[in-house]
Amino acid sequence: MTDVEFYFDVMCPWAYQTSLWIREAALQRDMRLTWGFFSLEEVNREPDKKHPWERPWSYGWSMLRVAAMLRRSSEEEVGRFYAVAGAALHEEGRRVQDRAVLEAVLGEAGLDGAVIDASLADATVDEEIRADHQRVLDLGGFGVPTLVLDGTTPLFGPVIAPAPTGPAAGRLWDLVAGWSEYPNLYELRRPKAPADWAHIGELFAPYLSARDWRSVAHPVA
Repeated sequence: MTDVEFYFDVMCPWAYQTSLWIREAALQRDMRLTWGFFSLEEVNREPDKKHPWERPWSYGWSMLRVAAMLRRSSEEEVGRFYAVAGAALHEEGRRVQDRAVLEAVLGEAGLDGAVIDASLADATVDEEIRADHQRVLDLGGFGVPTLVLDGTTPLFGPVIAPAPTGPAAGRLWDLVAGWSEYPNLYELRRPKAPADWAHIGELFAPYLSARDWRSVAHPVA
């Protein structure tokens, strides 16, 4: 069995597509899937801006607070929340970053909306998110989706949209897991042609209509 840590930010449309794939792959392959948190707001924060945990409400961080509080109960609750919140934002174009919508999403996931107030009132929730975020950075990671296999092998991606289903999902897992056999294989990338960008824009249209934030991506080595 392979232990797979999946680090996400609900805000990220790429991580959401990859999460659909890893859930499907977990049904076909022998893996133990757990959920971790990484903040795009923090990693792309401008120097003169507050850290997201210093704000009473912050787009992605507030959703990660809810997820972290749920994780204290079970990984299953985190996964259920992420599935419903991700679908609401990335497929339905709903403003999950708004508290009223977030409360509705929790209800749709069969979870208690009181977890929002609980996550805001407990400062140790922020500490847990920051610890997860730092773990990714310490492993050399820089964004999401990030996978960590068996606690040792960090991988960024796979960056794929839409997520493969059925046997194709299992086959992609075999290819991704095989990466760990080559510790000095650092990068393999397919350039995006104009047709690819058009496809991505169409697929991500619900997310683009719902977001309030300006995307910032600091360059990485």
